[in-house]
Amino acid sequence: MSNSANLECAINAIDQANQQDPNREEIDGESLPREFAYSLHMTRWLFELEPEPSERMQIACRAQHVERWTMPRSDYGEGRKNYYQWRQACGRMHGRRAAEIMAACGYPKAECERVETILTKRKLREDEDTQLLEDVACMVFLERYFAQFFEDNPDYDKEKWLRIVRRTWGKMTPRGHSAALKLAEGMPAHLLALLQEALAAPAE
Repeated sequence: MSNSANLECAINAIDQANQQDPNREEIDGESLPREFAYSLHMTRWLFELEPEPSERMQIACRAQHVERWTMPRSDYGEGRKNYYQWRQACGRMHGRRAAEIMAACGYPKAECERVETILTKRKLREDEDTQLLEDVACMVFLERYFAQFFEDNPDYDKEKWLRIVRRTWGKMTPRGHSAALKLAEGMPAHLLALLQEALAAPAE
């Protein structure tokens, strides 16, 4: 199987898995399985930030939330500590599933393990591929989910929102910052103001 055929096999398998998501998201008037829609956003932003991405990055971005609905947040209880435990468990599961899919599509073991490492984000800041994945994920959040997240959490005070924005910003590279600032120009006024305040006086 050629490299391009391996890639097509892996992307198709990830898409087929994510199309089983019972939750829905609307894109341009079309209702799609939520994690399938998310994977399309990830791929689009990957190519925005890196016009010629490697095969492993195309797979990692497509598999960022592969089958996430099978591991609901509610299984891990309330609170920040439980939230991070859930996130870490999801990352391990996504990495394992991506590696299994890649192996079935003919990728060598080393490349499968490489993508698994990227998806677990164990080497964020140290690994260029892992950092690119984080930039892409942050851009998807800011573009597609930030506004709804804001509306869904009216009990959060301003300081908490500033911390959320600063944490998101702190995960990104200058390349991601540049893309985020350009995106922010089209944000609702209240979110743009929040972003500007967060960046004007970052938390120490």
